[in-house]
Amino acid sequence: MHAAELGTRAPVGVLAAGVAGLAFATHPLGADAVIAAFLAAVLVVIAAIDIRSLIIPNRIVLPVTAIVLVANIAMFPDRATEFLLAAAVAGVVLLLPNLVGGAIGMGDVKLGLLLGVALGWGVIGALELACLALFPVALFVLVRGGRQARKAALPFGPFMAFGALFVMIVPRLAAW
Repeated sequence: MHAAELGTRAPVGVLAAGVAGLAFATHPLGADAVIAAFLAAVLVVIAAIDIRSLIIPNRIVLPVTAIVLVANIAMFPDRATEFLLAAAVAGVVLLLPNLVGGAIGMGDVKLGLLLGVALGWGVIGALELACLALFPVALFVLVRGGRQARKAALPFGPFMAFGALFVMIVPRLAAW
């Protein structure tokens, strides 16, 4: 491991632990809190990887999607259809821009599936927040970079993670 890698992993680990702790504390004690904490930590790691390399690794997002889906269905069997439909809707909504012009990568599509199985219909709000958060950043990049910036790649994963974490945590904090 290079010193530069270690220098970025430590802050990401601390942030992931902090966000996981917050997610755990805001969910009912038990399996729900454990799943929320696990998902929160994974989302922070995925966001950091996407920022650094513009890739959301399959080796992380796919197994986590399966784990969260199985855990959520085991905990909330009456919501199984919701989790599956929400994942399908999020996946299709994110796949369309990929097919039309490649504006969204397949990693983002798979992350959308994860958010669907994790949040159920809350994924809609998470994706809306992601788009709202991305807009000023994209505008800044465009204004600063001129015509060449139109082809610049921006990682969407961190914005999706932000939207999901917001949906998972903030309403529960407000209820305190």
